[in-house]
Amino acid sequence: MYDLIIIGAGPAGTSAAITAAAAGARVMLLERGILPRHKVCGEFVSPESLDLLSSLLRGATRNLLHDAPRIAAARLFVDDRILESAITPPAASIARFDLDATLWNAAQNLGVETRAQTTVQSIANDGPFQISTSAGSFEARSIIDASGRWSNLNAAPNGKHAGKWLGLKAHFAESPPPPSVDLYFFEGGYCGVQPVALTSDNDADETSRNRINVCAMVRADVASTLLEVFTHHASLVRRAQTWKPLTTPVTTSPLIFRPPQPLRGNILLAGDAAGFIDPFVGDGISLALRSGALAARSLLPFLKGKLELEKAAATYRSHYETQLLPVFRSSSKIRRLFSLPRIMRIPLMLLFQNTPALTQYLLRKTR
Repeated sequence: MYDLIIIGAGPAGTSAAITAAAAGARVMLLERGILPRHKVCGEFVSPESLDLLSSLLRGATRNLLHDAPRIAAARLFVDDRILESAITPPAASIARFDLDATLWNAAQNLGVETRAQTTVQSIANDGPFQISTSAGSFEARSIIDASGRWSNLNAAPNGKHAGKWLGLKAHFAESPPPPSVDLYFFEGGYCGVQPVALTSDNDADETSRNRINVCAMVRADVASTLLEVFTHHASLVRRAQTWKPLTTPVTTSPLIFRPPQPLRGNILLAGDAAGFIDPFVGDGISLALRSGALAARSLLPFLKGKLELEKAAATYRSHYETQLLPVFRSSSKIRRLFSLPRIMRIPLMLLFQNTPALTQYLLRKTR
């Protein structure tokens, strides 16, 4: 009987595993895929979560955070205008391939039992739980589902969403990459670009040291490849002419937004399993880390015999709705703002360009 079984070993799942194990819980972490692997992700870690990430990356693994490029500015390319804002304190840029591997190792170092290539097939009861997997059956006093958006454990989309959206991502080399996160908006999508090479990787060649992450969200009828995405913004197509591909592009679809759901019965949902945030706000990794840690901390009184599971789950829901749900609401409003017809966007972008404080306010509302 495990105190806690966590399904999914992305940032949310590993954050929960490390938090619970550090408090003395007996934890199992299940991952259906192989780690590490490249995933569609902006690879931006907002400054509000750097202290949490530092506490999770214990010992020598903190070098990953220390060596990560710092992003001190954001530039939004909207139509023919550029909105700029400082990011204070600076954010960090960490490749998911490196982040996932390091968090997985940190969990193992704390005694978490980790199993990759293990698919959860079903969950019975509402606590204690019986979990059937491709590697056998296990029992747990509590469960955190961090298995992502389209896990077989979560409800399928209801088909009422307009248009199909894709996520596309690859690494390129650019010499020299500017130390900013750059977002290019166009009709039917946007593309983000930022440096992502480790700053003290002395063994890397010049191409690897100039590594950038290029990640886009686009409607399927607008583009299906990154090369097609580049053609939809004049500044982006000029910039991309100098890039050298470093990785094979990866894709995820469909991207569908729905109201966050932090609970399913007495199972706590974290990361994208709870709610998918628009990638351009740059808080996907941050929300995953925070929701995973929050879920684990909410369960600790139950695991110590001080609270019933139902009340621990209700505590998580309450904290999620007050601490994390406002970010999703702000993201939804900003997404609608940038989706306005061009004739309405022009005066709005002019206002933002002439009033830098408004742009900074816009960014703060997504944190």
